[in-house]
Amino acid sequence: MKLYFSPTSPYVRKVTVLALETGLDAKIERLVSPTTPIDQNAEVAKANPVAKVPTLVTDDGQHLFDSRVICEYLDGLHDKAKFFPAAGKARWTALREQALGDGLLDAALLARYEGFLRPEDKRWPAWAEGQMKKVYGALAEIDLIAPSLGDRVDIGTVTLACALGYMDFRYAGIEWRKQYPKAAAFADRMFARPSFQATVPA
Repeated sequence: MKLYFSPTSPYVRKVTVLALETGLDAKIERLVSPTTPIDQNAEVAKANPVAKVPTLVTDDGQHLFDSRVICEYLDGLHDKAKFFPAAGKARWTALREQALGDGLLDAALLARYEGFLRPEDKRWPAWAEGQMKKVYGALAEIDLIAPSLGDRVDIGTVTLACALGYMDFRYAGIEWRKQYPKAAAFADRMFARPSFQATVPA
């Protein structure tokens, strides 16, 4: 399999953490493919019509995207404990947590693009503020549910941890850890795992 990826993408991190945790990492060739909304990578665009990473090319030639689809596909290729619970409350809890983590990331990335990629004279502060309200809302929810997460490692908790890792990477200056200490403690527990230590963005 081939994975088009950027080493700083939190969505890619989610995929690579799952691959490491399940023993699939050795079966995936990683192709460094940096891309942004205004500077698409030509090779990624050939494999994925929306030109985003992560994109996975399977052994039988399927092109899969985004991280949610890739993670569920990979979860069907191993015999270890599944990251996607099969049914019932456990499944909906894990999927809700995945949506919460992805939602935090979506908003945080949009806010960063507004302040980092958009020319200064075209920036819209109210837009960035609106995205950050979503970020803080997600952080508050993670802080609320963190004590109930225990030692569980599944698609929900991995996604939440990847989202909090992105906050450390790009938003350490807002000192989110002081305001949301239970979320920070959960993140540190997950970051102690070898799969997270191996995927820290540079």
